[in-house]
Amino acid sequence: MALKLWHCAGSRSIRPLWTMEEMGLDYELEVMQFPPRFMHAGYAEINPIGTVPFFTDDADGPEQIIQMTESAGISQYLVDRYGPTDLAVGVNEAGYGDYLNWIHRSDATLTFPQTLVLRYTVLEPEATRLPKVAEDYTKWFYSRLRSVELATADNEFLAANRFTIADIAVGFALHLAETLGLAGGFKPNTAAYYERLKARPAFQKATTL
Repeated sequence: MALKLWHCAGSRSIRPLWTMEEMGLDYELEVMQFPPRFMHAGYAEINPIGTVPFFTDDADGPEQIIQMTESAGISQYLVDRYGPTDLAVGVNEAGYGDYLNWIHRSDATLTFPQTLVLRYTVLEPEATRLPKVAEDYTKWFYSRLRSVELATADNEFLAANRFTIADIAVGFALHLAETLGLAGGFKPNTAAYYERLKARPAFQKATTL
């Protein structure tokens, strides 16, 4: 099997999983309990930093195995390596800059504050939870989410007037917000955009595996 993804339900690995489903690619999926570095025997040897996702592509042979750990980067690799696909935006297309910006914004700006909310409301033991940190980073997330609200005011999707991996990357951030109970703070355009993403069969499969 050329493509293999190590996946935890609800985690960033949804991004590459959703991408492969949209593209109709064949892949092997290893589903793990979170956190995998403690719950999945041998995972620290496979991925020394212990994060999820972990992805490999051995299509070029055992001596040239690609190994990746960054979810949005894996999605970009997939569309560039296994395209052509409308999920990618070419360098000469209008919207290419928006496309790249949204891919990177999805994690650096949108997912990042949510990981602190997750840590200090769910993952930490009761004694070390920090409600004020969670509250502050929730506000941070909502303030950064204004970018999505503005971008979807007159556009169905984020870049190049079509569904791309930019939407997959940002869509996961919205999905994580929903799992954290933050979707009630979505503004109307963002809420409608998220509903469009959730209606996609590939999203539905990726978020239930």
